Amino acid sequence: MEKKTELRMSPWLFSAALFCTILLSIPCGESKFMVYNTSQGIVPGKLNVHLVPHTHDDVGWLKTVDQYYVGSNNSIQGACVQNVLDSLIPALLADKNRKFIYVEIAFFERWWNEQSETMKHVVKQLVSSGQLEFINGGMCMHDEAVTHYIDMVDQTTLGHRFIKREFGVTPRIGWQIDPFGHSAVQAYLLGAEVGFDSFFFGRIDYQDREKRKGEKSLETVWQGSKSLPASKIFAGAFPTNYEPPPGDFYFEVNDPSPVVQDDINLFDYNVPDRVNDFVAAAIWQANITRGNHVMFTMGTDFKYQYANSWFRQMDKLIHYVNMDGRVNALYSTPSIYTDAKHSANEAWPLKTEDFFPYADRANGFWTGYFTSRPALKRYVRVMSGYYLAARQLEFFNGKSKLGPKTDLLADALAIAQHHDAVAGTEKQHVANDYATRLAIGYKEAEKVVATSLSCLFESQSRTGCQSPTIKFEECPLLNISYCPASENTPLGKKLVVVVYNSLGWLRDEVINIPVTSDNVIVRNPEGKEVEAQLIPVVDAYLSLRNFHVQAYLGTKPAKTPKYWLAFRVSVPPFGFSTYTISDAKIAGAHSTNPSVYKSKRSLKSATEVGQGNLKLSRSAFGGKPTSYTNSRNSVKEQVYQTFCFYGGYNGTNDKSPQNGGAYIFRPNGTYPLEPEKQVPLAVIRGPVVEEIHEQINQWIYQVTRLYKGSEHVEVEFIVGPVPIDDGIGKEVVTQITTSMKTNGTFYTDSNGRDFIKRIRDYRTDWNLEVTEPVAGNYYPLNLGIYAKDDKKELSVLVDRALGGGSIKDGQIELLLHRRLLLDDSRGVDEALNETVCVHNKCMGLTIQGKYYYRIDPLGEGAKWRRSFGQQIYSPLLLAFAEEDGDKSTNSHVATFSGFAPSYSLPDNVAVITLQELDDGKVLLRLAHLYEVGEDKDLSVKTNVELMKLFPGKKIGQVVETSLSANQERSEMEKRRLVWKAEASSSDGTARRGRPIDYTKLEVELLPMEIRTFLIDMVADTLKATVL
Repeated sequence: MEKKTELRMSPWLFSAALFCTILLSIPCGESKFMVYNTSQGIVPGKLNVHLVPHTHDDVGWLKTVDQYYVGSNNSIQGACVQNVLDSLIPALLADKNRKFIYVEIAFFERWWNEQSETMKHVVKQLVSSGQLEFINGGMCMHDEAVTHYIDMVDQTTLGHRFIKREFGVTPRIGWQIDPFGHSAVQAYLLGAEVGFDSFFFGRIDYQDREKRKGEKSLETVWQGSKSLPASKIFAGAFPTNYEPPPGDFYFEVNDPSPVVQDDINLFDYNVPDRVNDFVAAAIWQANITRGNHVMFTMGTDFKYQYANSWFRQMDKLIHYVNMDGRVNALYSTPSIYTDAKHSANEAWPLKTEDFFPYADRANGFWTGYFTSRPALKRYVRVMSGYYLAARQLEFFNGKSKLGPKTDLLADALAIAQHHDAVAGTEKQHVANDYATRLAIGYKEAEKVVATSLSCLFESQSRTGCQSPTIKFEECPLLNISYCPASENTPLGKKLVVVVYNSLGWLRDEVINIPVTSDNVIVRNPEGKEVEAQLIPVVDAYLSLRNFHVQAYLGTKPAKTPKYWLAFRVSVPPFGFSTYTISDAKIAGAHSTNPSVYKSKRSLKSATEVGQGNLKLSRSAFGGKPTSYTNSRNSVKEQVYQTFCFYGGYNGTNDKSPQNGGAYIFRPNGTYPLEPEKQVPLAVIRGPVVEEIHEQINQWIYQVTRLYKGSEHVEVEFIVGPVPIDDGIGKEVVTQITTSMKTNGTFYTDSNGRDFIKRIRDYRTDWNLEVTEPVAGNYYPLNLGIYAKDDKKELSVLVDRALGGGSIKDGQIELLLHRRLLLDDSRGVDEALNETVCVHNKCMGLTIQGKYYYRIDPLGEGAKWRRSFGQQIYSPLLLAFAEEDGDKSTNSHVATFSGFAPSYSLPDNVAVITLQELDDGKVLLRLAHLYEVGEDKDLSVKTNVELMKLFPGKKIGQVVETSLSANQERSEMEKRRLVWKAEASSSDGTARRGRPIDYTKLEVELLPMEIRTFLIDMVADTLKATVL
């Protein structure tokens, strides 16, 4: 154990000597201009204190992003980012030794676009000199629990490419100082793979922090992925948070901290006291930190609105502390600090896995926000998948310089990844603002999609088209059974349905469309009739539809659909198939319209559904287990699927008050929600799908669904409005219980990417003191969760980010909805009580969603989790148009694929980005979907042929880049610092695909690898070259 750092002379003697020196140098009564020496650099052999001036500017939280920028709505919070940036520049110009870091590019880009060319030149000089440094560099400081890795990459890329375009620099440091826990994906993917040399963060569990302070292991080498052992990064957790050190060093104009009063002619002279406070803080931090460098984070939320008030005091501190001589103080940045740590050439403790869940006190587990605002979380996820598809279609048709473009949706999605946005921890009016921005972005991107599909539909040419005659529209409210295009097809017209697939392999799935007539026929791209099924729309969906359509549109829908029309479609990779729906009478005498399959109340003791290998058998009345049987793999299991709620904790009168709220999950009692046993289950059977309908209680409705030939179960739920007339907030969960012996172990995904092993009531890095047995065992889910025993594995996949865990062996629990009546004292100052209002009638928020489960033999579940997980993230995109009933579609393209004929991606690869950039280059990202050892067949290296991704186009130059596409990969790898760890969880070998084969233009990918390319497309036949 290292010895504590000691002072070699009494602080009083130092203070007295310093006072005498200053007293002798300034004649009494004489005013003298004081020049502070701030030029000090690093001094070897001394304790170096790196002062890092910074502001943390939330891209929305208590106020909207616009309100924060311009400084309006200050009755909520006095914050103006314009003031920060306006006052920062002259403050830096006043002293070339001053430094500052800035993080949130969503704000900086706005400010930059308002500046004169003269000011831009000045700022570029400050960036070039290192006085102003961009850190992290994304549009926002994204959340790490409930964000999908594709969204994290996209928003970071937007910020990084702006910085590179305007300043020609690449950020070196990750700075995730405020998110509420930290993910493995952030460390290796959004850290090492974007070229960062280090990564600093503020929030880790209070028990973990205390242990690390004692061991001097707050700073580590973090290996986030077992599949990519070379993608390690130096990672530092702050000793407290991201604010100034203990000792009162806050210097905003209205902060109460004592300034450095160094004029001996005035009262309250305090230089010795302030120097002693500074040195004491430095010694305290040195005693919990390895080496002779410590970092003081000089700033916090929305500080430096009058920047000189901070710099004036830091100038004085640096000057007088260095005169004192016990420690060395300097203006610094995280980059300078990182280089100093690296130059010590030491080995650091190894960190693996992640920092979830996060608790800041015994009953303060920040696991509630994993589910908070579930409707917004779903909206973000839907828009994310839509943006991926829209960019592909924009590429196929050619990006318009004048518009419409997908850029507005890109910006809205980027801001929505902020750690107080999709997290659900913002005020209600701010949540509304995020949703509004997404809606505006969607409307613009919808035009891109409609135009691109029309052009592709009307011509096989890939060179674009001038003015397509057919006009496609979409149905964004299809989830609540509202689709005017399919409900209002005029008599004599037929409905054209274009089904677009944004994945790289053939998809064979069932789609559902609301219709008003039972006299319809469906034809596939070859004109052949397709087997279809009409399912009556039940009252639970009609009431949801009618209320919310009125909420969205201001008026009630003109018609009410009678049925869901369900039929199976087959869609090629990166392409579409065209289906037509027409009146069966007009279609001809030989047409056979689908039968209506109405629900029937099962009066038998048991009912069975399933057409194929998988069958479910249930009691006719609720509350009994489901017999799950798969005849193909001989898996059998009894599955109990139940609902309950946890009461929201009211800790107002406790000695240590802690309520449940938007951030904090603190259950207070478990209350089972039993089905209405007197009502038998309603069962719908048919040739396409079979369903079991259950009214669990007055505010929960559930449909269990099995599609023909499918081997997984789809569960659709409607939850809400959650009643609160009893004065109790409620946390609504569903539980899937089996007889499996899971031994307290389960696995959850990290941002939809790697799966991490979890053990109930256990932490890898410290001996956990269990204070919250439910909340402390919850983890964020973006893709899903699974558990296994020695024979089987149960997998559950989700349609949005939410919280879940395994509180009992053999059971998986999902937190679906939260409605709470108290604030949890973490700053938002508002109860999580969402309502929807129509004409002054307000109701608690109702959510509708799905989850999916499947049971496989041990070791065989990964393929479904990965492949079907991609289908959940990238659902089939539906577009509708009308055509005359007697008009032939022979002149139209019935089926299209962006790939070469008969080519599809390997089963273990996805294209996660295909985008034409403003400069005409094409941004391509290929992702291997499997971890090392995850699947015996698919956890292997694989190849993608670029020529077959771009048939008909000439590839000129291919450059492999960092993940955020702001630097060449080869240059990034040369520059990145290599860190030594005290131990290693692997051999450290770089597991990466070989350099691209530029003769064949083949890309090799190894497990969990993502490779990013910038591609120039040319019109001639020049041989492709690779840099």
